[in-house]
Amino acid sequence: MTDPVGKLPSELDQFPDRDAEETAEWAASLDAVTRHAGPHRAAYLMRRTLQHAETAGVPLPRLLETDYVNTIPTAAEPAFDGDEAMEARITAWNRWNAAAMVTRGSRFGVGGHIATFASAAWLYETGFNHFFRGKEGDGSGDQLYIQGHASPGIYARAFLDGRLTEAHLDNFRQEAGGNGLPSYPHPRRLPWLWEFPTVSMGLGPLSAIYQARFNRYLHNRGIKDTANSHVWAFLGDGEMDEPESTAALALAARERLDNLTFVINCNLQRLDGPVRANFKIVQELEAQFRGAGWNVVKSLWGSAWDELFQLDVTGALVRRLREVPDAQFQTYATRDVAYIREHFFGAEPALVELSKLVSDAKVAECFFTSRGGHEARKVYAAYRAAVEHKGAPTVILAQTVKGYTLGKGFESKNANHQMKKLTTDEFKSMRDLLGLPIADSAFADGLVPYGHPGAGSPEVRYLNERRAALGGPAPARRVHAVALPEPDARGFKALEKGSGKQEMATTMAFVRLVKDLMRDKETGKRWVPIVPDEARTFGMESLFPSAGIYSPLGQTYEPVDRDQLMYYKEAKDGQILNEGITEAGAMADFIAASTSYATHGEPMIPFYIFYSMFGWQRTADQMWQLADQLGKGFIVGATAGRTTLTGEGLQHADGHSHLIASTNPASLNYDPAFAYEIAVIVKDGLRRMYGQAPEDNENVFYYLTVYNEPKPQPAMPEGVEEGIVRGLYRFKESAAASADAPRLQLLASGTAIHWALEAQELLSADWGVAADVWSATSWSELRRDALEADEALLRGEQRTPYVTQALEGAPGPVLAVSDWMRQVPDQISQWVEQDYSSLGTDGFGLSDTRQAARRHFGVDAQSITVAALAQLARRGEVPASAVKEARERYGL
Repeated sequence: MTDPVGKLPSELDQFPDRDAEETAEWAASLDAVTRHAGPHRAAYLMRRTLQHAETAGVPLPRLLETDYVNTIPTAAEPAFDGDEAMEARITAWNRWNAAAMVTRGSRFGVGGHIATFASAAWLYETGFNHFFRGKEGDGSGDQLYIQGHASPGIYARAFLDGRLTEAHLDNFRQEAGGNGLPSYPHPRRLPWLWEFPTVSMGLGPLSAIYQARFNRYLHNRGIKDTANSHVWAFLGDGEMDEPESTAALALAARERLDNLTFVINCNLQRLDGPVRANFKIVQELEAQFRGAGWNVVKSLWGSAWDELFQLDVTGALVRRLREVPDAQFQTYATRDVAYIREHFFGAEPALVELSKLVSDAKVAECFFTSRGGHEARKVYAAYRAAVEHKGAPTVILAQTVKGYTLGKGFESKNANHQMKKLTTDEFKSMRDLLGLPIADSAFADGLVPYGHPGAGSPEVRYLNERRAALGGPAPARRVHAVALPEPDARGFKALEKGSGKQEMATTMAFVRLVKDLMRDKETGKRWVPIVPDEARTFGMESLFPSAGIYSPLGQTYEPVDRDQLMYYKEAKDGQILNEGITEAGAMADFIAASTSYATHGEPMIPFYIFYSMFGWQRTADQMWQLADQLGKGFIVGATAGRTTLTGEGLQHADGHSHLIASTNPASLNYDPAFAYEIAVIVKDGLRRMYGQAPEDNENVFYYLTVYNEPKPQPAMPEGVEEGIVRGLYRFKESAAASADAPRLQLLASGTAIHWALEAQELLSADWGVAADVWSATSWSELRRDALEADEALLRGEQRTPYVTQALEGAPGPVLAVSDWMRQVPDQISQWVEQDYSSLGTDGFGLSDTRQAARRHFGVDAQSITVAALAQLARRGEVPASAVKEARERYGL
């Protein structure tokens, strides 16, 4: 009798076998099939049995891989809802114009990509003709994440439907004059067309998942009915190697996002060569997505393969397709039929016999052109299966040939991603293949012509009719005229009053403000708090029971802390997005929420709070994506500073995020010192981003750094609002009695103002030096204003930078100090007329007390005092000996 559990230990060994004899009979049957029919037959029966068990609802693990064939057999394909011949003509025009646009642009050396759209044309055209909902119908339409390198095909379609002209196409990648087309999907550059920037590979799939989830969030909270919105993400198989591409697959399955479809163009090529030269990328992706809980639909082979599969009575063809590595299959597409007969069919006798029944023409058709991604019916069947599947997201793995229809010089060539143009002869061959009525005489001037059947042609009428039925053009970005009312002033007033003797960290001040604003009757529901599993670190647990943590399932368990006041409450209409430990996921949340004003016509106010060290440093690429997508909201770097986060050390000590943030033109960066400054900044930010006439609302976002160091919060002085917003105001003048005392100006941001205030006292009491202390709420806003003043000079306009105005006439040198690298305050040095120097926290962080860390970096009050004396000594305003004496007195 065969041992039913085999020789290797198994998890099944832990369970009693209630009928060992029956188990042995099953094992013996399998052994008999293996002996008499071979292991392939045994494997087939096992897979069939598992498939049947799944269909019958038997709780077994799913197979992670299926055979290398289409998921939907030809016989099971739904009826095609359209005119295939007409759609083929439309697709042919778009193929032609996409290639023509890039080729014509190559005269100017601006580049472009031809091969990607050539392979993916039917993946897009089928969607545009049958599935993608526009914004002119009910709801918000669908959200399309277009593969960046396929942008020429989208422009070609917009040219065919009349939204773009030949002049536009000729300005592809030539934007400086104002009438050009951006290289890739860039909403900031072409805001009426593109919704989502996707060419930073990996961010598109990540964002698509969180966009689909945010659609459900809006729906479950009763803000917008998004039931009919579907998110489509078009991706490359090479792109899936980016870690962000697959980072949130489990989230999509866990939350059952059946409003999401990934379409992965599996042309088996990345930028330099095969995606998986020695393996099979389709099978790898299938296993990865199935393992994560996705519905997988493979569309690999075109209808020409039907004859071959019908002849495969032994299963040898399917086995051979599974074993041939991708790089070899790419080679088949570039060789002759004799090579394929020898190297593919010659692998085993059964295939040799099968090949004798197939003509050379059929072999050529199958191996050179017939792919599932190149046939409208195959793509339509896959898309229909995706939108009708319930309970899980779907990924469509569509196999194509990179460079399809561009000729043998392009198709499946390793270098085709870098090839930017076709020759005239190649275009003529392409014309003949596509059946386009373009005369040879049209090439007379040496340029490939654009092609258009005419505004009143059957093709254009059909295209526009299909789009009208689906709700208008797509992709398309719409900004709806919605302005939010100013929230109740009480939350701001509470911070402006100060905290008296009570100590409060600026992190807590910000959280307290937002908590008050979330209670506002008009705008409170529009706040979207986002945190990557550190809410308690930032004192946000008080929001749990009142606002609730969003979960599409609600709370299916009794929380362990249910008897406590601030218990962990999940709710289907919860307001907080607590993402777990994923800053990338939290940023994707923020991007979806921050652009809801355009995507859904519903302005939302996201604030994303995180360890400042793990924001810009970790997800700066997404910050650029946010800027490109014209997102709005508040990004908050909490526990900021290189010396303030007690004891956490190098990997947690942020002294540079403001430097990185200053490189993003859409980011308004503030380092407030006091609670009232936060109130003023947030209030002004709400006005600028949401509260003005809609056409005047600014497409910017805010980065605020807040600290975890409790301090008494002063009341707001009179008349400082403008200085807070613009970046600098005098907080405390020197109280030195002597009129002829040496003087200087101390500029400080964030928590460093407390060191500056202490240094102000030391300078006065110990050295008779008068120092004014200024709060520099934003070094980068001061610099931005100064740069704009410099640009005005080039236009012949005279304007003095604000920082120069603010410090005009201030006596003595300027010493700037912060808990950041010196490069942060040094941003403004060239516009300060006084002698300028700075102190900062350059270098790596370290684990120690705040006092020791500040002494280590030379930014504590005593170090500031010595640096100030050194500055004055260089000017001859204090004796040089004072510097040495101060160092010795303070133990430096």
